Amino acid sequence: MKAAVLHALGQTPQYRDFADPAPAAGEVLIEVSCSALKPIDRQLAAGTHFASPRQLPCVCGTDGVGRLSDGQRVFFGGCRAPYGAMAERTVAPAAFAFPLPDELSDEAAAALPNPGVSAWLSLSHRAGLKPGDNVLILGATGVTGKLAITIAKMLGAGRVVTAGRNRQSLSALRELGADATIHFDAPDEEVAEAYVREGGDSGFQVVIDYVWGQPAEAFLSAISRTDFAVISSDTRYVQAGESAGPEISLSAATLRSTGIKIMGTGGIPPLELLADSMRKVLAHGARGELRVDTDRVPLADIESAWTRVQSGRRLVIAP
Repeated sequence: MKAAVLHALGQTPQYRDFADPAPAAGEVLIEVSCSALKPIDRQLAAGTHFASPRQLPCVCGTDGVGRLSDGQRVFFGGCRAPYGAMAERTVAPAAFAFPLPDELSDEAAAALPNPGVSAWLSLSHRAGLKPGDNVLILGATGVTGKLAITIAKMLGAGRVVTAGRNRQSLSALRELGADATIHFDAPDEEVAEAYVREGGDSGFQVVIDYVWGQPAEAFLSAISRTDFAVISSDTRYVQAGESAGPEISLSAATLRSTGIKIMGTGGIPPLELLADSMRKVLAHGARGELRVDTDRVPLADIESAWTRVQSGRRLVIAP
């Protein structure tokens, strides 16, 4: 079969022949329709992700859309190494093959679940968003960040503030429900003042961070106190991406003077929770309430697609 084959970490995958997969016990064989090219796919192939492959060569792609042997159309994930989603065929656990509503096209179904479920779980499960909470989304102009705006409102957020570098993209986020925007490229003092101003008297109860690096440092510095004060509410800070840098400098005073609780996304959640979130995201997608802009690219063009920059959109790779 043809596939996007990675021969060494740090290289660009190539359109090559790869051995056909055979399903083991508990797995299903999938005829792939398409797979979205996501930041995590590039990080895994580059060797910069903690779960980067150790068995090479391998096929790229973490999830996608395809059909089972009985013709059922599914969204799938968790392909068994060395197989991946960017191929004509793959194998995945039967438990990670989710039936799709007819209203979603293959491209929409490939692009939505990964960022949609990630945003849903970050807000509802990890951050425990409650109705009326103030939410800050750092790095809101990307695919997952934009979905997080809409999902936060669906879950009852009182106020959603977005932050990012692209002024044009930020200005369009109000259409998705953002109540205010903060520009990372403003002077540090202005950015700090904006965090304090937009958080209001109660501050932010939820922060979803897709950037880390300097923007995270700026926010944490802005909320640090220089006096003894009663902390009226906690800030549940969920670290979900590192597009601005993998490390930060964190002052101990920030942790002692604020009610912040910093956590990661928590890896793969229990299957029951994952399945429930998947059903909700797909249902909202079928009704047109959650969507991702996509561009379809043939699998044969994987080398040029791999290096293409797409801001706020997803490339969908189709065999």
